[in-house]
Amino acid sequence: MNCLDSEKPKILVVDDHPSSRMTAVALLSVEGYDVLEAENGSAALECVVGHNPDLILLDVMMPGMDGYEVCRRLKQDEQTRLIPVVFVTALNDRRARLLGIEAGGDDFLSKPFDQLELSARVRSLIRQKRLNEDLDHAGQVLFSIARTIESRDPNTGDHCERLVILGKAFGEFLGLSRTEVRDLMWGGYLHDIGKVGIPDSVLLKTGRLTPKEWAIMRQHVLIGERICQPLRTMRGVVPIIRHHHERWDGSGYPDGLVKDQIPFLAQVFQIIDIYDALTHERPYKPAFSVQESLAIMEQETAQGWRNPELVRLFAEFISTYQSSEQVSLSLGMQLSV
Repeated sequence: MNCLDSEKPKILVVDDHPSSRMTAVALLSVEGYDVLEAENGSAALECVVGHNPDLILLDVMMPGMDGYEVCRRLKQDEQTRLIPVVFVTALNDRRARLLGIEAGGDDFLSKPFDQLELSARVRSLIRQKRLNEDLDHAGQVLFSIARTIESRDPNTGDHCERLVILGKAFGEFLGLSRTEVRDLMWGGYLHDIGKVGIPDSVLLKTGRLTPKEWAIMRQHVLIGERICQPLRTMRGVVPIIRHHHERWDGSGYPDGLVKDQIPFLAQVFQIIDIYDALTHERPYKPAFSVQESLAIMEQETAQGWRNPELVRLFAEFISTYQSSEQVSLSLGMQLSV
């Protein structure tokens, strides 16, 4: 076997028929894999927790928990969602394959196994899994850096966490796609990641910035873009990072974009970011009430800084959002009594 790296890949074979398991184990062992076995769904889930396999070869029909349920549970768990699951089905069983796709399966193999097909598919999926893990780890590093940057500035509090929550709620209110909502939420953490390159003398200054210091501060959007741009998973977040300080009339930075030249998600995120800044205390201002904050945003819109339709929708959203928050708070108080 052409090893993917120095560590031997582990494959879990799950099948309630011993003869089928033995066949798969024999074929995979010849290829040089470290092969684990489980005779049912519950045993498979326990084995995954204990051994973290690189791939799972999963029979569909098993007593108790079937293969579809095992796959669903694995794909819903943050710790196991990247493990490729290959369903083993009867030849040309179209219904089984459709159910497998719905459950989150990554590939299918038919019995009896073709050794060349088994080898090629397993090798490809393990390689893909490790690439995905590398991307996932890189993303986690970026989020860690973003949290560190936020902790450097004691004045912003839990600004990023609030942006994530508000971004999800407003994105769903606007009917954005699942991917767009995710990008808005990630933008909440990563929009100011470029501040890692801004000196503390500028970043933490409590007084007014000089023109030279302001020019340095503006660089954070470009630094942030350069940090996140190499990651394919961040391509929807990069426009938010670069353009969340643009203005509708073209007076913003870094590119002076006008109206719909500004990426839509950057427009949405900017409104959320401004609202949170207005409703929370900063060294240079008190926390404004919801109504005061919306009034300020409307004034800025009249000046030409914001998308008028988006600001109108945000005000509508906030009235609904406030009501739901108050209901949740009231229920929480009742439950605690």
